[in-house]
Amino acid sequence: MGNLSTIDIIIFLVYFVVVAGYGIWIYNRKKSAATGSKDYFLAEGSLTWWAIGASLIASNISAEQFIGMSGEGFFVGIAVAAYEWIAAIALIIIAVWFIPIYLKNKIYTMPQFLETRYNKSVSLIMAVFWLFLYVIVNLTSILYLGALAIDTLLGGDNLHIIMVGLLLMALLIGLGGMKVIGYTDVIQVAVLIIGGFATVYMALQIVDQRINGAAVGNAFAGFQTLMNEAPEHFKLMLDKPTTTTTTLAMPENLNVQKYVVLPGLAMYFAGQWIVNLNYWGCNQYITQRALGADLKTARTGILFAGFLKLFMPIIVMLPGIAAYVLYTKGHLTGFNGVKDGAYSAILGFLPTGLKGLAVAALTAAIVASLAGKVNSISTIFTLDIYKKYLKADATEIEMVRTGRWAIIIAMAVALAFTWTDVLGIGGEGGFTFIQKYTGFISPGVFAMFLLGMFWKRTTGAAALVGVLLGFLLAIFFNSFAVDIFGKETWLYTAFTYEKLENGVVHTITEIPFLINMGWSFFITVAVMVMISLAGPKVNPKAFAIDATMFKVDNRTLVMIVATVLLLTALYVRFW
Repeated sequence: MGNLSTIDIIIFLVYFVVVAGYGIWIYNRKKSAATGSKDYFLAEGSLTWWAIGASLIASNISAEQFIGMSGEGFFVGIAVAAYEWIAAIALIIIAVWFIPIYLKNKIYTMPQFLETRYNKSVSLIMAVFWLFLYVIVNLTSILYLGALAIDTLLGGDNLHIIMVGLLLMALLIGLGGMKVIGYTDVIQVAVLIIGGFATVYMALQIVDQRINGAAVGNAFAGFQTLMNEAPEHFKLMLDKPTTTTTTLAMPENLNVQKYVVLPGLAMYFAGQWIVNLNYWGCNQYITQRALGADLKTARTGILFAGFLKLFMPIIVMLPGIAAYVLYTKGHLTGFNGVKDGAYSAILGFLPTGLKGLAVAALTAAIVASLAGKVNSISTIFTLDIYKKYLKADATEIEMVRTGRWAIIIAMAVALAFTWTDVLGIGGEGGFTFIQKYTGFISPGVFAMFLLGMFWKRTTGAAALVGVLLGFLLAIFFNSFAVDIFGKETWLYTAFTYEKLENGVVHTITEIPFLINMGWSFFITVAVMVMISLAGPKVNPKAFAIDATMFKVDNRTLVMIVATVLLLTALYVRFW
């Protein structure tokens, strides 16, 4: 295995055997209790709060975080941690206000929610949308970025073999259903957290050794060195550039590139909330873990995941800043400065044994996300398309079999798209690629869910217009707004900058995509409200809501307060 020693390989194989063995044991132990489709897709009533929380983290922290967010840490710095830290607040909102509505109305899939609240047309459109998004954007990016990172660490030239290996490992877990995924995710999270923290600790020691000349590196001294050498990388709020047009020769050019990805304080009034609330609250891939549990278990699991999210930037973002400091000081020979290679460049410093643990941690994150994603794909396809439109009289056994075939086909499609990086994931930057293209449908979807849950007057016609309008507005702001309205309006400021890719200079003009998402959402909500006002005062399909649904017990309140206090301290320190 290339650059791995025998000890590294043994550590990795131990990880594989433990996960595979535990998954098979869980499958054999649980399969006799219930074998229906809901048990296979949702692990109904089987997952504990800690399994739900761990599975949420394992599904979320994958290649786009380890590789993509480390890359953004290299490029931008701690500002990218907003995605993780705002997620903690989003998870509180989901646990307190969203999940009670889902569970009370016995919602198992997001398309089912749309059919129950609106109509079949909206449900079918979104089922197809989500399948396309999960397979073409999410599954491909997880697979490509993960395989690329491991291949780089192992010395290169094995990308396709690693892709196939990751898919086979995910297939072994995914075919076992949500029970196997949920409980093996506990091990996956333990491995990725232990391996992740060990990697960060060693990276900080290396910074102290290489930059300060310490004989034995000190992690705390290394962290202080990062703050001293790259103070601009420890600012949560990026300042708006003073000029809107830059070239490669201008120092401001780099600041513009950073700002269009993370537009400072403005993103907190626009896209950042939409990204997180839509991802955590209106996403089959995520909510599926909690939909088979009771309210107390689901809430506790979600809040546990929110608490863990506060610590994720240490694992997934700090190595990128370490790589930046080492690179600018000339200590990362062989690294070309491309941001998505930053994490692998840091892993190359790790000693024997720890490198195997780091590869295991990275593999755990990738495999867990792949398995969770294909399970969600098979759930939506089987319950919302196959059962409703292709074979209404399908038996439980036929539905489970169909779900397994959907997993295999989705993996084959993802492999076809990533084999030669057809989508250009590597050039865009993995984390930005996912956020940007997910952002095309997020505004309309979130508007449709939010109004559907909490405004009884919202109509099916408004929902249908909303999801299509949100998508069209996102495309409009991304591709046409500047040509029509110019670069500077009261709605937005667009920026023109130059970017060097493969030796070719590209001139790019764009509005920060998080600003695009914000305006797409607000306009969509306004249009949906106007359409709904023409309908009945209370839509007959509106959900019944009462205040008691949202009450929390003392333990839940303590978890919420602890998370908010920690998050406040982080923002005060790094503002």
